[in-house]
Amino acid sequence: MDKQKTVGRVVSYKGVGLHMGKDVTLTLERASVDEGVVFIRRDLPGEPEISARTNRVTSNKRGTSIGDEKVRVHTIEHILAALAGLSIDNVRVGIDGEEVPAADGSALPFVKLIQEAGTEVQDAPRRMFTLKEPLWMEEGTRRLVVLPCPEFKITYTVDFPFSPLKSQFGEFTIDEDTFIGEIAPSRTFGFMEEVEELKKAGLVQGGSLENAVVIGKEGVINKEGLRFPNEPVRHKILDLIGDLYLLGGPIQAHIIAVKAGHLFNVKLVVKLENLREDKEVISLDINAINDILPHRYPFLLVDRILSLKDKEIVGLKNITINEPFFKGHFPGHPVVPAALIIEAMAQVAGVYLLGKTENQGKLAYFAGIDKARFRRPVVPGDQLVTRVRILNLRKTMGRVEAVSTVAEEVVAEAHFLFSLVKR
Repeated sequence: MDKQKTVGRVVSYKGVGLHMGKDVTLTLERASVDEGVVFIRRDLPGEPEISARTNRVTSNKRGTSIGDEKVRVHTIEHILAALAGLSIDNVRVGIDGEEVPAADGSALPFVKLIQEAGTEVQDAPRRMFTLKEPLWMEEGTRRLVVLPCPEFKITYTVDFPFSPLKSQFGEFTIDEDTFIGEIAPSRTFGFMEEVEELKKAGLVQGGSLENAVVIGKEGVINKEGLRFPNEPVRHKILDLIGDLYLLGGPIQAHIIAVKAGHLFNVKLVVKLENLREDKEVISLDINAINDILPHRYPFLLVDRILSLKDKEIVGLKNITINEPFFKGHFPGHPVVPAALIIEAMAQVAGVYLLGKTENQGKLAYFAGIDKARFRRPVVPGDQLVTRVRILNLRKTMGRVEAVSTVAEEVVAEAHFLFSLVKR
């Protein structure tokens, strides 16, 4: 089974962003197992981090952007394609601006950067996404078909009837050599008639013939011409590979695309994620929990794990009148101590953190609690359901968000920071 990889050493690349036109330095740094691709805004206070996943996508206008209302990183698809093409699963991408450098408009400079960094094999299997049944998406003239396949293959058709490009077709079985030689060198492209309108919209401020292929009424304006006769459709394939890496890992399937773009690509990834979540739900009984957590009665506050998925876990605690703490906590008026609700939340998170292969044999200690709120008392007869979302997970720390409910009503919520240490 293929193992996960990260970069071997820190490397940097400096360039101009295509749309914002500002100088920016991008740095690739090692990351821990299952951390995925994480962008870090080094230029902002606190160096906020943004995972490259669909739930962080903020825009698909002429590129894929991730973040939130305050912090964003634009045009990430080319660096993601390079990471996918060279099978880099986990990497921290430091950046001192809002946009990934345009480089020469292709993914080739990022491929060379990764090759310069080298790779480190990690002790965990790759999170390969495989498909059992065909999937079809259609909107107007756009189509995406995903078929079960023992390899990663892309068939792509574009059509520009009112330009010299006309229709273009490309089909490739994607492996590292094919990606480097046939896909990565293909550059982003645009039409001369769109340039002024895009500039007025605040886009392509850093665009030039050095980082894009420009198509005029008579053909390609760039002196060197095209790198491949069908370079534009190859670049569409490059963009699709980058957007697909928002899955958080590689995909094994045959994808047939007709006139798809970033927005349509991301919609596909969301559908694929939903399929994977349905497939990957895992439940754990008390025996499995005992194998993971060091806690025991009367301080074990998780009875069952209802679901365990990528970046999320849901646990259950049945509250009975026989709980030992009711004898001394508000006698005659049994209420679960708020501190024990916090502990129950933490233990659900602990099952996720300590259940990871790389964390076996470790302990999870509290390092911080933030935003703790208690909405109503929890009493005998209640079923306390705690949903924990993993915000960040590294080798020695984890940051999570927990929400506990009773009968689907929120009773408590908090953010936790854990320190992961050896026993």
